Amino acid sequence: MSASAGSEVQRRVVRKFPISVHAQPLYFSGTPWTEDGAPPLSSIQARSRPLTACAFALTLLAAPAVAAPAPAPASPVAVGQVLPDVVMAGLNGPQRPLSSYRGRPLIINVWASWCSPCRKEAASLERLAWSEAGSRYTVIGISTDDDRNAAERWLRSSNATISHYIDSGPRWTLENMLGASSIPVTVLVDAEGRVVARFRGARDWNSAESIQLIERAFAGLGRTAPAR
Repeated sequence: MSASAGSEVQRRVVRKFPISVHAQPLYFSGTPWTEDGAPPLSSIQARSRPLTACAFALTLLAAPAVAAPAPAPASPVAVGQVLPDVVMAGLNGPQRPLSSYRGRPLIINVWASWCSPCRKEAASLERLAWSEAGSRYTVIGISTDDDRNAAERWLRSSNATISHYIDSGPRWTLENMLGASSIPVTVLVDAEGRVVARFRGARDWNSAESIQLIERAFAGLGRTAPAR
């Protein structure tokens, strides 16, 4: 296995939401007619119920489906484009709008507790966040765990200090717009909320090479460079 193949994990997750409608048959017992030849009221009501049920069923079939949520964007936000605002659910802190991080450069790392390369690079992100070189940036994490408890357990065991949030289905909004088809993925966002660069695979983010990579990206040199 190549180095790049071993440093990221493909997310091959199929999420299905089948919708089914089951019609229940209605049964009615016969009732004798009255002496003047007219059916009793209870019989008229009983005979009208199947027609009402059929009309209601046809209405359900003709009506547009509104229960299923709209699908999330199929492609990530492109480099140079502004990330849409999303209220992110907190893992080790309160929820917070993504737009509240505007005003200073932002580094977003997308991970999962079951992802070995993600766990491997987590400590270097902490070191970057607390280093002098990293002090000019805000570093946050986004978990794509299906199990919130698993994500929280990992954060506690890793003694995480930076803010982490978690994405959730069925839309998986953050996962889609950040381009997390494989993880880990790290997205650099400028002070105006524009995507500057997207890097796939684990690395030592506190190394001199990675710090230079970040600085070049935010300086504008990384916009035309291919994502790793």
